[in-house]
Amino acid sequence: MSYSDNLENNLKALESQEEKDPEKVKRDYERRDAERNAALLRAPHVEALKNSAFTSQLLTECRTIGHGQRVLVQFVWIGETLRLNAKARRMELIPSPEGITAILSVDGEETARTTIDPQKDDSTSLARRWLTGP
Repeated sequence: MSYSDNLENNLKALESQEEKDPEKVKRDYERRDAERNAALLRAPHVEALKNSAFTSQLLTECRTIGHGQRVLVQFVWIGETLRLNAKARRMELIPSPEGITAILSVDGEETARTTIDPQKDDSTSLARRWLTGP
């Protein structure tokens, strides 16, 4: 029996021992169930953030204001989170079960946190607040 076969057998034995531990199986099941329920509660807000007119207007307005300031506004989707960067400024739009939270920061320090409603809130005022605020 070669070294790699022996190592493979040892790994399989360890994995089967872990799978047989009923407490670990129960904890894993509860964790997956909690993650699934949280994702289901966030789902409508994720959908609103990704597909609403608010988001496209916000991106357009941020680019327009940034252009006037000679600042490139970059945006990136990280999972369900929309992150916008403009030099030292950052805004993250994070969906949660309660709604969408906008976190504004400068040089890595949080300056403001607010909950937004894409149906009601004005994307222009949020963009101005982020890019021209203190």
